[in-house]
Amino acid sequence: MKSAHFLPMRENDPMEKLMKLYKKEVVTRHGVPVSIISDRDCRFTSLFWQALHKALGTRLDMSTAYHPETVGQSERTIQTLEDMLRACVLDFGKNWDRHLLLVEFSYNNSYHTSIKAAPFEALYG
Repeated sequence: MKSAHFLPMRENDPMEKLMKLYKKEVVTRHGVPVSIISDRDCRFTSLFWQALHKALGTRLDMSTAYHPETVGQSERTIQTLEDMLRACVLDFGKNWDRHLLLVEFSYNNSYHTSIKAAPFEALYG
């Protein structure tokens, strides 16, 4: 449905913290996903993450550089998020992370031509 969750974290956060965030922010809100498309980030290709998905019954698919549908969507989302975060930093300085929920809300309520609706509208009607 193209909805996104934007969660503040550090590059060196331990895998256990990432797992707790995932369960709290994704699984408790939406249930266990049938599949996830990953961009091959080392955190998502680790044996731990693969074991978690196997235990949950989630299919973990990896995008490829030659698959424009998955890479293009991810890159577009990342570019949009970067633009929105840049605006937050300019407006709010060091407190940008306090406004991340508003960035997520704004993104998920913005019209997406590919689904002809806002992600929240497509997800919740």
